[in-house]
Amino acid sequence: MNTSSCISISTTKPCCRIINSYRSLSHFGFSLPRSNNNSLIHTNLSKSHPESVYNHKFHCCNNRRRSQDMGRTCIVNLDRRGFIVCDWNWGHARGFSSNFHVDKGSNSRGVLVIPKVASDIRNHSTSVEGHVNEKGFESIYIQGGLNVKPLVIEKIETESNVAKEGKEETSYNRVEVNGSTVNTNFFKDLNESTTPKIVERELSEIEKEAWQLLRGTIVNYCGNPVGTVAANNPADRQPLNYDQVFIRDFVPSALAFLLNGETEIVKNFLLHTLQLQSWEKTVDCYSPGQGLMPASFKVKTVPLDGSDGGFEEVLDPDFGESAIGRVAPVDSGLWWIILLRAYGKITGDHALQERVDVQTGIRLGLNLCLSDGFDMFPTLLVTDGSCMIDRRMGIHGHPLEIQALFYSALRCAREMLIVNDETKNLVATINNRLSALSFHIREYYWVDMKKINEIYRYNTEEYSTNAVNKFNIYPDQIPSWLVDWIPEEGGYLIGNLQPAHMDFRFFTLGNLWAIISSLGTSKQNKGILNLIEAKWDDLIGHMPLKICYPALEYEEWRIITGSDPKNTPWSYHNGGSWPTLLWQVTFVKDSKLRILECYFWLLAYVADVRS
Repeated sequence: MNTSSCISISTTKPCCRIINSYRSLSHFGFSLPRSNNNSLIHTNLSKSHPESVYNHKFHCCNNRRRSQDMGRTCIVNLDRRGFIVCDWNWGHARGFSSNFHVDKGSNSRGVLVIPKVASDIRNHSTSVEGHVNEKGFESIYIQGGLNVKPLVIEKIETESNVAKEGKEETSYNRVEVNGSTVNTNFFKDLNESTTPKIVERELSEIEKEAWQLLRGTIVNYCGNPVGTVAANNPADRQPLNYDQVFIRDFVPSALAFLLNGETEIVKNFLLHTLQLQSWEKTVDCYSPGQGLMPASFKVKTVPLDGSDGGFEEVLDPDFGESAIGRVAPVDSGLWWIILLRAYGKITGDHALQERVDVQTGIRLGLNLCLSDGFDMFPTLLVTDGSCMIDRRMGIHGHPLEIQALFYSALRCAREMLIVNDETKNLVATINNRLSALSFHIREYYWVDMKKINEIYRYNTEEYSTNAVNKFNIYPDQIPSWLVDWIPEEGGYLIGNLQPAHMDFRFFTLGNLWAIISSLGTSKQNKGILNLIEAKWDDLIGHMPLKICYPALEYEEWRIITGSDPKNTPWSYHNGGSWPTLLWQVTFVKDSKLRILECYFWLLAYVADVRS
């Protein structure tokens, strides 16, 4: 396979300058060779910035437009050859990616598969159920596999001058297929590219105001939109970090922009955060692993060195060194991968995810999550406050939210990764982790009335590889509210699982993403929806949607949260209402959730805020 590679670092405007903070590019595994190939990639590199404290400033937009940049041109051949499976002895029900190769020109995409690497993990999984909601991630299951009866064209005959009632004479073709006659005129335009007809709908006044408010939060960098701030409250004199662009908070805004045809802001966001990923991060003389995405970034204007009155814009990222509690964001890199796939699916711009620097960013993020450690479980071990709940709330360990996002990001990355000699081991690791993670969550995180009765009969202190109570859960830790709260026909995935500890709180984000990503089985997904409908008043109430249930109160609140005044019972992360969680409900297809009722409640909430 003849392939040469290089790192492409580019910005939206040529006036931008990148301060390269790595000491070398060796950790990318690429060199910058010269070749006689046809593709040109221009790289603008500037000298390092010794005065940066953390050595991660992104400089650009010199208002004097001085030519201080060092131009460097690299020639690269990005052609890649995939491995094609030629095994015709597959089973009768196999999973295929929807990206089948169709020869329609240079923009067509094909399946890249390595035998025994990109394995059919669903058929070999030991999880409770297989093939659950795979269509949500664009997989197609073909009954009969490849052992179907082929189409045999026996004869083609042309009939002309056939008169029809009240119509002019026309000509058409008939084809005999497997003994049946088919009029081929029915398929006349199926293979021709047609432009879909777009029907514009007039926006309501509330929708117009919503778009106006959303566009009012856009952050520009070098004259181009790169994201939206987390909160826009003019009355807040001390916004802390709410005036920054958070990766997790921008995702619903990005989806709204993509569905509205405004793709530039999302593409800029993905590329700029990718450049922030590889910068050196230092917190108290310690640097975390490569591949960490920042929790947020802010655009700052600083004086230009060596000039009078000159200034430049810089991106100042926060990897946790400035966050409350100094916790690194684990979910940021997962959200980035999920948004990257959504961008490709909605826009059809798969060239972005196939770029060398984007592929490198995906690998760095996955290697950070899949690195070996002391943990014995397939779930990710994280500290408290490392996700959307970014304050102390007793979720340290293996919180469901992180595991659901981790599972989604693995599936998205497996689809986007270009499989070659460099990535085949990573793809195999992803397949193994997906199988183990899905089994672990479905088997040990699921709780319903049947499982509660099993826990009540658990024996403790079992020292055996065949132990039933594998995590040594004591039945006395089952909370008193749980038995009366959980419905007979429903269930949910608990918030956390550790040795001798089960967090029985219901966390909305984790359960919704377990449904969206098919982390749960079809039966479990229905059980979660049944529970939400049965406990509508508790989880939805007068203002959707509770982030978790129930809230920590009294002594439990004091011990677990450290007497956090912001997370008082039924406030903020401690059982507070988060209407922004409603956007994930729309991804749950054929659900019993009263989405329209949630929608009207949300409109009423917007109307109250406006008044």
